Amino acid sequence: MPSTDSLTITFLGTGTSLGIPVIGCDCAVCTSPDPRNKRSRSSIYVQTGQTSFVIDTGPDFRSQCLRENVRRVDAAVYTHPHSDHIMGFDDLRQFCFGEHATMPVYSTPECLETIQLAFAFAFDRANWNPVYLKPVAWPVTGPFEISDVRLTPLEVVHGKVRTVGYLLETGNRRLAAYIPDCKHIPESSIELMKGVDSLIIDCLRLQPHWTHLSLEEALAVREAVGPRQTWLTHISDRLDHASLAAGLADGVQVAYDGLKLHFA
Repeated sequence: MPSTDSLTITFLGTGTSLGIPVIGCDCAVCTSPDPRNKRSRSSIYVQTGQTSFVIDTGPDFRSQCLRENVRRVDAAVYTHPHSDHIMGFDDLRQFCFGEHATMPVYSTPECLETIQLAFAFAFDRANWNPVYLKPVAWPVTGPFEISDVRLTPLEVVHGKVRTVGYLLETGNRRLAAYIPDCKHIPESSIELMKGVDSLIIDCLRLQPHWTHLSLEEALAVREAVGPRQTWLTHISDRLDHASLAAGLADGVQVAYDGLKLHFA
Protein backbone atom coordinates (compact mmCIF):
# COMPACT_ATOMS: atom_id res chain seq x y z
CA MET A 1 0.00 0.00 0.00
CA PRO A 2 1.39 3.44 -0.93
CA SER A 3 2.22 5.97 1.78
CA THR A 4 -0.50 8.34 2.94
CA ASP A 5 0.72 11.25 0.80
CA SER A 6 0.99 9.38 -2.51
CA LEU A 7 -1.22 7.92 -5.23
CA THR A 8 -0.45 5.04 -7.57
CA ILE A 9 -2.22 4.11 -10.79
CA THR A 10 -1.72 0.60 -12.14
CA PHE A 11 -2.81 -0.13 -15.69
CA LEU A 12 -4.71 -3.39 -15.33
CA GLY A 13 -5.42 -3.34 -19.06
CA THR A 14 -4.64 -1.12 -22.05
CA GLY A 15 -6.39 -2.90 -24.91
CA THR A 16 -9.57 -2.64 -26.92
CA SER A 17 -12.80 -4.59 -26.61
CA LEU A 18 -11.28 -7.58 -28.43
CA GLY A 19 -8.10 -7.67 -26.36
CA ILE A 20 -4.66 -8.30 -27.84
CA PRO A 21 -3.89 -10.83 -29.21
CA VAL A 22 -7.21 -10.93 -31.03
CA ILE A 23 -8.69 -14.41 -31.32
CA GLY A 24 -7.62 -15.98 -34.63
CA CYS A 25 -5.48 -13.02 -35.71
CA ASP A 26 -1.98 -13.64 -37.09
CA CYS A 27 -0.93 -10.00 -37.56
CA ALA A 28 2.51 -8.82 -36.44
CA VAL A 29 1.20 -7.28 -33.20
CA CYS A 30 -0.98 -10.23 -32.18
CA THR A 31 1.94 -12.61 -32.71
CA SER A 32 4.57 -10.26 -31.27
CA PRO A 33 6.91 -11.60 -28.55
CA ASP A 34 6.98 -8.12 -26.95
CA PRO A 35 4.96 -8.46 -23.71
CA ARG A 36 3.88 -4.81 -24.05
CA ASN A 37 1.79 -5.88 -27.05
CA LYS A 38 -0.26 -8.25 -24.85
CA ARG A 39 -3.16 -5.97 -23.98
CA SER A 40 -6.12 -6.99 -21.86
CA ARG A 41 -9.29 -4.91 -21.71
CA SER A 42 -8.76 -1.34 -20.44
CA SER A 43 -8.98 -0.67 -16.70
CA ILE A 44 -6.95 1.05 -13.98
CA TYR A 45 -6.41 0.35 -10.27
CA VAL A 46 -5.96 3.39 -8.03
CA GLN A 47 -4.26 3.23 -4.62
CA THR A 48 -3.52 5.75 -1.89
CA GLY A 49 -2.55 5.28 1.73
CA GLN A 50 -6.24 5.30 2.64
CA THR A 51 -8.11 3.59 -0.18
CA SER A 52 -7.96 1.40 -3.26
CA PHE A 53 -10.48 1.34 -6.10
CA VAL A 54 -10.85 0.21 -9.67
CA ILE A 55 -12.13 2.09 -12.71
CA ASP A 56 -13.96 -0.43 -14.93
CA THR A 57 -14.01 -4.20 -14.57
CA GLY A 58 -13.83 -5.82 -17.99
CA PRO A 59 -13.91 -9.53 -18.83
CA ASP A 60 -10.23 -9.85 -17.87
CA PHE A 61 -10.66 -8.38 -14.37
CA ARG A 62 -10.03 -11.63 -12.48
CA SER A 63 -6.80 -12.43 -14.34
CA GLN A 64 -5.67 -8.80 -14.05
CA CYS A 65 -6.09 -8.92 -10.27
CA LEU A 66 -4.13 -12.17 -10.06
CA ARG A 67 -1.37 -10.77 -12.27
CA GLU A 68 -1.02 -7.59 -10.19
CA ASN A 69 -1.64 -9.27 -6.81
CA VAL A 70 -4.61 -7.01 -6.08
CA ARG A 71 -5.76 -7.74 -2.51
CA ARG A 72 -8.06 -4.81 -1.77
CA VAL A 73 -10.79 -2.98 -3.67
CA ASP A 74 -12.89 -0.53 -1.67
CA ALA A 75 -15.06 0.68 -4.54
CA ALA A 76 -15.72 0.23 -8.26
CA VAL A 77 -16.11 3.17 -10.65
CA TYR A 78 -17.39 2.89 -14.22
CA THR A 79 -16.95 5.00 -17.34
CA HIS A 80 -19.77 3.48 -19.44
CA PRO A 81 -21.70 0.23 -19.80
CA HIS A 82 -20.04 -1.42 -22.81
CA SER A 83 -19.30 -5.08 -22.11
CA ASP A 84 -15.51 -4.68 -22.22
CA HIS A 85 -15.82 -2.35 -19.22
CA ILE A 86 -18.41 -4.08 -17.01
CA MET A 87 -18.43 -7.84 -17.61
CA GLY A 88 -15.97 -8.65 -14.83
CA PHE A 89 -18.37 -7.11 -12.29
CA ASP A 90 -19.13 -10.30 -10.35
CA ASP A 91 -15.42 -10.87 -9.66
CA LEU A 92 -15.65 -7.97 -7.20
CA ARG A 93 -17.23 -10.47 -4.79
CA GLN A 94 -13.79 -11.45 -3.44
CA PHE A 95 -13.38 -7.91 -2.12
CA CYS A 96 -16.55 -7.74 -0.03
CA PHE A 97 -16.57 -11.00 1.87
CA GLY A 98 -18.21 -10.68 5.26
CA GLU A 99 -21.68 -10.24 6.69
CA HIS A 100 -21.75 -6.45 6.45
CA ALA A 101 -19.14 -5.78 3.75
CA THR A 102 -20.62 -4.11 0.68
CA MET A 103 -19.15 -2.80 -2.58
CA PRO A 104 -19.90 0.84 -3.50
CA VAL A 105 -20.45 1.13 -7.25
CA TYR A 106 -20.15 4.60 -8.81
CA SER A 107 -21.25 5.64 -12.29
CA THR A 108 -23.74 7.69 -14.22
CA PRO A 109 -27.39 6.77 -13.65
CA GLU A 110 -27.56 5.38 -17.19
CA CYS A 111 -24.57 3.10 -16.67
CA LEU A 112 -25.80 1.93 -13.27
CA GLU A 113 -29.14 1.01 -14.81
CA THR A 114 -27.40 -1.27 -17.32
CA ILE A 115 -25.19 -2.87 -14.66
CA GLN A 116 -28.20 -3.47 -12.42
CA LEU A 117 -30.04 -5.16 -15.29
CA ALA A 118 -27.05 -7.30 -16.28
CA PHE A 119 -26.30 -8.33 -12.70
CA ALA A 120 -29.78 -8.20 -11.17
CA PHE A 121 -29.00 -11.20 -8.94
CA ALA A 122 -26.20 -9.28 -7.23
CA PHE A 123 -28.32 -6.21 -6.50
CA ASP A 124 -31.20 -8.31 -5.14
CA ARG A 125 -30.63 -8.08 -1.39
CA ALA A 126 -32.59 -11.28 -0.87
CA ASN A 127 -29.57 -13.06 -2.36
CA TRP A 128 -26.94 -11.37 -0.18
CA ASN A 129 -24.82 -13.55 2.07
CA PRO A 130 -21.29 -13.22 3.50
CA VAL A 131 -19.53 -14.73 0.45
CA TYR A 132 -21.52 -13.05 -2.35
CA LEU A 133 -21.06 -9.69 -4.03
CA LYS A 134 -23.16 -7.07 -2.26
CA PRO A 135 -23.13 -3.97 -4.50
CA VAL A 136 -24.55 -0.60 -3.49
CA ALA A 137 -25.24 1.83 -6.35
CA TRP A 138 -24.03 5.44 -6.06
CA PRO A 139 -25.23 7.54 -9.03
CA VAL A 140 -22.61 10.03 -10.24
CA THR A 141 -24.09 13.43 -10.99
CA GLY A 142 -21.03 15.55 -10.17
CA PRO A 143 -17.73 15.40 -8.27
CA PHE A 144 -17.54 12.85 -5.45
CA GLU A 145 -14.96 11.44 -3.07
CA ILE A 146 -13.66 7.99 -2.33
CA SER A 147 -11.78 8.52 0.91
CA ASP A 148 -8.93 10.95 0.12
CA VAL A 149 -9.44 10.95 -3.68
CA ARG A 150 -11.79 13.41 -5.36
CA LEU A 151 -13.23 12.22 -8.69
CA THR A 152 -14.81 14.59 -11.19
CA PRO A 153 -16.73 13.05 -14.10
CA LEU A 154 -15.60 14.27 -17.51
CA GLU A 155 -18.33 14.13 -20.15
CA VAL A 156 -17.08 12.76 -23.47
CA VAL A 157 -18.63 11.52 -26.71
CA HIS A 158 -18.25 7.80 -27.45
CA GLY A 159 -20.77 6.36 -29.88
CA LYS A 160 -24.40 6.34 -28.76
CA VAL A 161 -23.89 5.54 -25.07
CA ARG A 162 -23.30 8.17 -22.42
CA THR A 163 -19.64 7.97 -21.41
CA VAL A 164 -17.47 9.77 -18.90
CA GLY A 165 -13.81 9.88 -17.97
CA TYR A 166 -12.58 10.90 -14.54
CA LEU A 167 -10.31 13.58 -13.14
CA LEU A 168 -8.45 12.29 -10.06
CA GLU A 169 -7.33 14.73 -7.39
CA THR A 170 -5.82 14.50 -3.93
CA GLY A 171 -5.75 17.64 -1.82
CA ASN A 172 -5.43 20.45 -4.34
CA ARG A 173 -3.39 18.38 -6.79
CA ARG A 174 -4.84 17.49 -10.17
CA LEU A 175 -3.00 14.23 -10.65
CA ALA A 176 -4.56 12.39 -13.57
CA ALA A 177 -7.37 12.45 -16.11
CA TYR A 178 -8.46 9.01 -17.31
CA ILE A 179 -10.40 8.84 -20.60
CA PRO A 180 -10.11 5.35 -22.13
CA ASP A 181 -13.03 5.62 -24.59
CA CYS A 182 -14.01 8.70 -26.58
CA LYS A 183 -14.27 10.25 -30.01
CA HIS A 184 -14.77 13.87 -28.96
CA ILE A 185 -14.22 15.82 -25.75
CA PRO A 186 -16.40 18.88 -25.14
CA GLU A 187 -14.67 22.14 -24.24
CA SER A 188 -16.19 21.99 -20.75
CA SER A 189 -14.29 18.76 -20.05
CA ILE A 190 -11.10 20.16 -21.60
CA GLU A 191 -11.32 23.09 -19.18
CA LEU A 192 -11.70 20.77 -16.19
CA MET A 193 -8.51 18.93 -17.18
CA LYS A 194 -6.25 21.92 -17.73
CA GLY A 195 -3.33 21.85 -15.32
CA VAL A 196 -3.52 18.09 -14.78
CA ASP A 197 -0.21 16.30 -14.31
CA SER A 198 -1.00 13.19 -16.38
CA LEU A 199 -3.48 12.69 -19.21
CA ILE A 200 -4.40 9.06 -19.91
CA ILE A 201 -6.19 9.05 -23.25
CA ASP A 202 -7.80 6.76 -25.82
CA CYS A 203 -5.60 6.04 -28.87
CA LEU A 204 -7.10 3.24 -30.93
CA ARG A 205 -5.05 3.42 -34.12
CA LEU A 206 -3.54 5.77 -36.73
CA GLN A 207 -6.61 5.88 -38.96
CA PRO A 208 -9.76 7.78 -37.92
CA HIS A 209 -12.46 5.71 -36.20
CA TRP A 210 -16.14 6.51 -35.67
CA THR A 211 -16.15 6.07 -31.86
CA HIS A 212 -12.49 6.30 -30.75
CA LEU A 213 -9.61 8.74 -31.02
CA SER A 214 -6.84 8.19 -33.54
CA LEU A 215 -3.25 9.06 -32.62
CA GLU A 216 -3.55 12.48 -34.27
CA GLU A 217 -6.79 13.20 -32.42
CA ALA A 218 -5.36 12.06 -29.09
CA LEU A 219 -2.37 14.35 -29.55
CA ALA A 220 -4.74 17.23 -30.34
CA VAL A 221 -6.42 16.64 -26.96
CA ARG A 222 -3.02 16.68 -25.33
CA GLU A 223 -2.27 20.03 -26.98
CA ALA A 224 -5.55 21.47 -25.70
CA VAL A 225 -5.12 20.18 -22.14
CA GLY A 226 -1.38 20.80 -21.70
CA PRO A 227 -0.49 18.02 -19.23
CA ARG A 228 3.04 17.37 -18.00
CA GLN A 229 2.86 13.87 -19.43
CA THR A 230 0.45 11.92 -21.63
CA TRP A 231 -0.14 8.16 -21.67
CA LEU A 232 -1.87 6.46 -24.61
CA THR A 233 -4.24 3.58 -23.82
CA HIS A 234 -7.11 1.52 -25.29
CA ILE A 235 -4.76 0.52 -28.12
CA SER A 236 -5.69 -1.90 -30.92
CA ASP A 237 -3.58 -4.45 -32.75
CA ARG A 238 -2.97 -1.85 -35.48
CA LEU A 239 -0.27 -0.29 -33.28
CA ASP A 240 2.97 -1.97 -32.22
CA HIS A 241 4.21 -0.68 -28.88
CA ALA A 242 7.86 -0.12 -29.81
CA SER A 243 7.12 1.43 -33.20
CA LEU A 244 4.50 3.75 -31.76
CA ALA A 245 6.67 4.82 -28.84
CA ALA A 246 9.64 5.57 -31.10
CA GLY A 247 7.72 8.21 -33.03
CA LEU A 248 6.25 10.16 -30.12
CA ALA A 249 7.31 13.55 -28.82
CA ASP A 250 8.80 14.03 -25.37
CA GLY A 251 6.15 13.77 -22.70
CA VAL A 252 3.99 11.33 -24.67
CA GLN A 253 4.30 7.64 -23.85
CA VAL A 254 2.54 4.37 -24.55
CA ALA A 255 0.91 2.63 -21.60
CA TYR A 256 1.08 -1.15 -21.21
CA ASP A 257 -0.51 -3.73 -18.95
CA GLY A 258 1.10 -3.67 -15.51
CA LEU A 259 2.60 -0.17 -15.83
CA LYS A 260 2.49 1.80 -12.58
CA LEU A 261 2.40 5.59 -12.31
CA HIS A 262 3.48 6.97 -8.94
CA PHE A 263 2.45 10.42 -7.74
CA ALA A 264 4.35 11.44 -4.61
